[in-house]
Amino acid sequence: MNIKASAFNVAYDGLSPVLTSEVHISSPFEPSNPPKEANRKQFLAIWDTGATNSVITQKVVQECALSPIAIVNVHTASGEALSNVYFVSIRLPNKVIIPQIRVTEGTISGDAEVLIGMDIINRGDFAVTNEDGKTNFTFRIPSMESIDFVKEQSAVIQSSNQPHQQVGRNDPCPCGSGKKYKKCHGK
Repeated sequence: MNIKASAFNVAYDGLSPVLTSEVHISSPFEPSNPPKEANRKQFLAIWDTGATNSVITQKVVQECALSPIAIVNVHTASGEALSNVYFVSIRLPNKVIIPQIRVTEGTISGDAEVLIGMDIINRGDFAVTNEDGKTNFTFRIPSMESIDFVKEQSAVIQSSNQPHQQVGRNDPCPCGSGKKYKKCHGK
């Protein structure tokens, strides 16, 4: 079975202390019956691997005319509080829609109105790099591979200790990923 992944990338000119993207929020819907473009509202989202669940602000609740489905006790850095819970659909920049997800209402510092937590991040491949002092944030859904820098580094060190041999474009990559060289380190 060939699963098609969708991905997006956000590049920053310098080192970014915050990872953000635009997202669209709407009332929950069945994936087979998505809403019209006019029924979605665009908001700035912050991606937070330290947050268990996703959060929306009062502004999102009002602009999307959402109704709470429950009240829960939430634990934040500033303590505990009761918070409304909503079902929403979230459209990510890669046009992937999370059609029915529980979010809590809360306060988000800065300009963001949505906080994307691990309940969404865990559904895909998430990576942040800072090559040449520039932050690059990328996300792909669904998850397609396990990213392991320790294994990759070990393979590079191991291959550098061996006599140099020419790798063909269609040969397995010497890093041990199992991919063809042209699809891995031969790019």
